[in-house]
Amino acid sequence: MLPHGDDEEKWLAEGIAGIQHNAFYMHRALDSNDLKDALRYSVQMLSELRTSLLSPHKYYELYMRAFDELRKMEMFFREETARGTISVIELYELVQHAGNILPRLYLLCTVGSVYIKSKEAPAKDVLKDLVEMCRGIQHPIRGLFLRSYLCQISRDKLPDIGSEYEGDADTVSHAIEFVIQNFTEMNKLWVRMQHQGPTREKDKREKERSQLRDLVGKNLHVLSQIEGVDLDIYKETVLPRVLEQVVNCKDELAQHYLMDCIIQVFPDEYHLQTLETLLGAFPQLQPTVDIKTVLSQLMDRLSNYAASSIEVLPEFLQVEAFSKLSNAIGKVVIEAQVDMPVVGAITLYVSLLTFTLRVHPDRLDYVDQVLGACVKKLSGRAKLEDSRATKQIVALLSAPLEKYNDIVTALKLPNYPRVMDHLDNGTNKVMAVVIIQSIMKNTTCISTADKVEALFELIKGLIRDVDETQDDEIDEEDFKEEQNSVARLIHMLHNDDPEEMLKIICTVRKHIILGGPKRLPFTVPPLVFSALKLVRHLQGQDGDVIGEEISATPKKIFQILHQTIEALLSVPSPELALRLYLQCAEAANDCDLEPVAYEFFTQAFILYEEEVADSKAQVTAIHLIIGTLQRMNVFGVENRDTLTHKATGYSAKLLKKPDQCRAVYACSHLFWVDEQDGIKDGERVLLCLKRALRIANAAQQMANVTRGSSGPVVLFIEILNKYLYFFEKGNPQVTSSVLQGLIELIKTEMQTDGSSDPSADAFFASTLRYIQFQKQKGGAMGEKYDPIKI
Repeated sequence: MLPHGDDEEKWLAEGIAGIQHNAFYMHRALDSNDLKDALRYSVQMLSELRTSLLSPHKYYELYMRAFDELRKMEMFFREETARGTISVIELYELVQHAGNILPRLYLLCTVGSVYIKSKEAPAKDVLKDLVEMCRGIQHPIRGLFLRSYLCQISRDKLPDIGSEYEGDADTVSHAIEFVIQNFTEMNKLWVRMQHQGPTREKDKREKERSQLRDLVGKNLHVLSQIEGVDLDIYKETVLPRVLEQVVNCKDELAQHYLMDCIIQVFPDEYHLQTLETLLGAFPQLQPTVDIKTVLSQLMDRLSNYAASSIEVLPEFLQVEAFSKLSNAIGKVVIEAQVDMPVVGAITLYVSLLTFTLRVHPDRLDYVDQVLGACVKKLSGRAKLEDSRATKQIVALLSAPLEKYNDIVTALKLPNYPRVMDHLDNGTNKVMAVVIIQSIMKNTTCISTADKVEALFELIKGLIRDVDETQDDEIDEEDFKEEQNSVARLIHMLHNDDPEEMLKIICTVRKHIILGGPKRLPFTVPPLVFSALKLVRHLQGQDGDVIGEEISATPKKIFQILHQTIEALLSVPSPELALRLYLQCAEAANDCDLEPVAYEFFTQAFILYEEEVADSKAQVTAIHLIIGTLQRMNVFGVENRDTLTHKATGYSAKLLKKPDQCRAVYACSHLFWVDEQDGIKDGERVLLCLKRALRIANAAQQMANVTRGSSGPVVLFIEILNKYLYFFEKGNPQVTSSVLQGLIELIKTEMQTDGSSDPSADAFFASTLRYIQFQKQKGGAMGEKYDPIKI
């Protein structure tokens, strides 16, 4: 058991003090060129590293103090041999007389560095001797730090190609052999740590081992830096030897870290060319190893390598990288690690898909194969609730959208919707919004009914309730935003061919009608306007619906629109339905379809009568009806009379007198349309205006009763302005004397009303200024206005 806390700090302090004390005398001996004393004190100094009381972290502090002193010893040894005081071979023999093995081996490695530099013996022989001798230390921590020291002092002295220590033709193999042997021994020591001490301290040992892992990994880094390790040597020697050690150690921590090291330190090109060998090791690892992370990193590195240059892509095709990776994931996910959490499996598929989209963007069958493998893994499970797993699924589904910038391509993938089906409702909606945003961002036009059908199946989470979700669970703002995005999407569905466009409209209608009363007010209007756009495209065409055959005629579309708007009554949303009926009536007018236009007006009036109860809504509705009816020119005399009679009748029945008055004088425009061939019935205009005056008068009297003063005269001024409009348009019933009488009436009312209304005064003054202006203008209009005295 390794102690911790205050005791450990005390032992570390004692160790450092021991090193400093002996180092002081060692320096004194070095300054005196006293080799014998220098070696004696260095042995005593290095004996502090024999401790078993420190944790790896504290031992490292102690080791670094000793390491700094050893560098000074090495310089001294080099100077001594250069001066000829002692030969390097004698020195190499001399340090081996040290009493204890650990100080002896540290000094031997230090002299070995000088020995190689002197070139009095081949580097390969010295290194082989040193790596063999280090086997004398089998204590894991002491052994790891000793071999780490050996690795450190030898890394620039390996007999590599181009190195000053290069030997015979087979020189590189000696360098590789040395590093691999050192790596193997270090890994054995590192793994052995796990099995020393009681089981209850397993977690603590794992933590300590994690602190030491870089000492082992450093060997692989040195191996990757050897110039002579080309692809062939890597493929034939280095990778098989390293993988053999990784697989055989049967230790979870070591296998995960070392596989990660291999992937990080060796070039991507080597990984690509040895993919089969590397992937073959994964199923042989311990079942508890986190393979998904390592394999994902390998695929990410290969993806980036593919993206770095278009010239390397043929290499991927040549080695059939996709099929090898796909098979490896199948073996890992389905066979080797059956208990792997679903999030791990999906993470692998995300990495494989990223790889596929970068290396084989043109192979949609590969992309769909990855999605299909994901579906297979998810099949038989309930909808995913794990937030990490759903996040990975969203990443998986978003990747093709980001790559192709086109939902149409994603719609060609049969397994795309199947993956979406495994998402919980909340994430399904998020993914649906991502799809719509992709369409908006890239202004993708969805141009066939089949594609629309597939798209609406994908985003069904937004357009209908997939399950019995409680209304109170839905955030109102989020819901509005989602439905507005669906509305925007409907405008992106278009085809210039009327037949296909009608099929699209029917497909959309089929889906949105199932959306329930909360969604219809958002989704019906864009569909109606999309259909009306098609109607105007077909303007002038006509035709009857024959049997079941869809024929894109205005009549057919108006039938669909009638049924669609009717669905809004279940919401209920009568004001919106009324507005849409009037829009359709206007479109029918442009298409010269009188019966259709009349039917839409009839529906609007029925809604007004039966559904619009709020007085403010009634005022808005009647003005919309009057405004739309005024623009209609398709109606015969009888139909127009019926509708105008209804409009004027409803106007006079509004609750508040001022609202009645304004609606009635607005109706005057129904009898005077200022267009060629437009209706011009001066008498009925005058009847409307006189009726408006009577209502204004009644409103005045009611105000007098309730507030003790006559009400504002603004209604009279508004009516005066209507009179002026029809006077200028040439209505023979509106004469200058009628205007004069109305002006006098307003003046009288304003004088008798004690309380003055500044806005009414300003309005009347402005009206009188206009009359004065027309009088002064001269010409025909000036003559008309001349008799009016103001």
